[in-house]
Amino acid sequence: MNSVKSYQGSEIRNVAVTGHAHSGKTTLLAALLHAAKMTPKLGRVDDGSAVTAYDEEEVSRRMTMQNGVAFAEWNGVKINLVDTPGFHMFVHETRSAMLPVEAALIVINTPNGPETITTSVWKYAEEFNLPRVLVLNQMDHPRAAAAVGSTLEALRERFGRSVVPVQLPIANGKGFEGVVDLVTMQAFYYTPEGDGAGKIGDIPADMKDATKAAHEALVELVAEGKDELMEEFFAEGTIPEQHLISALHEAIREDRIFPVLFTSGLTNVATDHLLDFLKVYAPAPIERVPVAARAMLQPVANGAASAGDEVQEIVMRKVDDAEPVAIYAFKTMTDPFAGRITFFKVFSGVVKNDATFTNYTRRTQEKFAHLSVMQGHTAVAVSELHAGDLGAVAKLKDTLTGDTLGDKGQEIFFEPVPLPEAAMTYAIEPKTRADEDKLAPAVHKLMEEDLLVRFFRDPQTNEFLIAGAGQPHIEAIVSRLRRRYHTEVTLNAPKVPYRETIRGRAEAQGRHKKQTGGHGQFGDCKIRIEPLERGGGFEFVNDIFGGAIPRNFIPAVEKGIQESAVRGYLAGYPVVDFRVTLFDGSYHDVDSNELSFKMAGRIAFRKCMEQARPTLLEPIMRVEIEAPDDCAGTLMGDLNQRRGRVQGMDTLGASTVVRAEVPMSEMLTYGQSLTAMTQGRGSFHMEMDHYDVVPQPIAEKVIANAKHPREEEEEE
Repeated sequence: MNSVKSYQGSEIRNVAVTGHAHSGKTTLLAALLHAAKMTPKLGRVDDGSAVTAYDEEEVSRRMTMQNGVAFAEWNGVKINLVDTPGFHMFVHETRSAMLPVEAALIVINTPNGPETITTSVWKYAEEFNLPRVLVLNQMDHPRAAAAVGSTLEALRERFGRSVVPVQLPIANGKGFEGVVDLVTMQAFYYTPEGDGAGKIGDIPADMKDATKAAHEALVELVAEGKDELMEEFFAEGTIPEQHLISALHEAIREDRIFPVLFTSGLTNVATDHLLDFLKVYAPAPIERVPVAARAMLQPVANGAASAGDEVQEIVMRKVDDAEPVAIYAFKTMTDPFAGRITFFKVFSGVVKNDATFTNYTRRTQEKFAHLSVMQGHTAVAVSELHAGDLGAVAKLKDTLTGDTLGDKGQEIFFEPVPLPEAAMTYAIEPKTRADEDKLAPAVHKLMEEDLLVRFFRDPQTNEFLIAGAGQPHIEAIVSRLRRRYHTEVTLNAPKVPYRETIRGRAEAQGRHKKQTGGHGQFGDCKIRIEPLERGGGFEFVNDIFGGAIPRNFIPAVEKGIQESAVRGYLAGYPVVDFRVTLFDGSYHDVDSNELSFKMAGRIAFRKCMEQARPTLLEPIMRVEIEAPDDCAGTLMGDLNQRRGRVQGMDTLGASTVVRAEVPMSEMLTYGQSLTAMTQGRGSFHMEMDHYDVVPQPIAEKVIANAKHPREEEEEE
């Protein structure tokens, strides 16, 4: 495909394909593309031929780790499909996919029913006010037909009575053969592993009663709350097909109905019907309510836009060609040949090839040369993109994920989707000097693709540290470094970011005096130190009266204290959550200078720490674990051994969800342990919650193993 035609906003459907890991999202998306004749054969995940499974890490691990974008041209509309991860460690990507779309397709493994991430993606879609379409996939599985009733029941229990089938599956001893459309009351039959095109046939005799009852239940739910429809329903006993189609479209758009469809991505059954459904019932971008954005009333000077310096107002931008151009960059991909590729949503205006736009976030100009739409990792040229469409452009100089661009003088800013904190940190060590030279540039390219990756140097140990969502996430980063950038590294034990704090008050004098001939050094200060609430950070209070210390030396005292606090006192970890009050001191007219008072501040801080009952803090993770009911006792016992505090338990079908707070140091190898305890049937996710005091016996071990901060100051 050399190029694709330009579609109006009314002819576009943007859909995020979401769901729990191994529900078959990528395979279903590949089947949709084949049914729409966008691909010559049915793509497979296991051999890397699925359009959105192009990343070498995703193919080797057989899981989606980053959002992928593809499109299907179908009966006059263009359906943009965003393939999203379903593994808990990468679900932040899924959340970020909700901003550029107008509907969420929630794919469910029919035999398994709704799982942990099913609920997570439902909440994300709800947060972004997106209509949700539920797809019971993997209907070719031997247990699927028998599980349909219990899965529908579990979905209603979890998401409410508005979950209603708009199809019934035709599944018998021969397997999954097709579906009955409950709107048109027609049956569609398919050839397994065919081209996805259905043939109209008779509704099976043994399904006629069930079909009639399901049709009436759908009609009743659609008519509910709409007086004119209820009158028609009671008068006619049904609603005419055309009225039902428009009423169902409206009910889905307004989140009054969450329709359920049935498919098999693996055998390409009922995929054309799903495409038809998205064309007719998924909202077009122009139906979207105006999108909230920030507008600056006082234009910022040079440099990146800052949210804190300007007067702002919230404006509502309509998805319309007639509005000024507003573009939101929602994904960045680094291609070895094409360089940086920026994926974007046109929220308003028309983007033409070779046009130049202002990056409002970074105050730079960007030329959109070789405008394209993405089919996996293949760019397909397009001459222009209308409001509501998704596109891509290569080689933008400064634009990164989360930036807003548009016409000069029309500055607005779409809020980027917030990311969770990185949950795990490893020390990363280059194997050779050549690898060391390549490491930082390579990691920074990966950081452009994945905003959750953190890369920094530990000021205490001078080690390079890399942080991510968990062990598989960081291992994937290391693998990409090797494959893409030929950079070999070694991962060392995860770092637990301990902190230090105080539990008592103390006062001390810091006096720095040196005489080496000529001008000497003299600084003298008295400080009081006291604890703050957890999360209080650091406060410095200047309580000097009468010029005991000249005003220009006071910042030096604060700087000396902060430098010492970063080095730590007990075990070399930063000291946090304390207030320092500088209340007295003295100076020398000739020998006092900033360095002297900085050293005095360090000395005073160290003396105060000796008396202020210093203690060690550890990060506590908020953990949510889902596992089969029969594993609940084992999980609870294991969490107790890990010093976990269980916050609550819920039952979801045949699964138990345990919510707990557990120290990070106890969760570093939890993934492997959970797999062993549940035979691979359990899943968990965690995020940083707060810091708490480390129990004394454990703190003593940490302190004993830590490298103690160097004492750089000496007193005379």
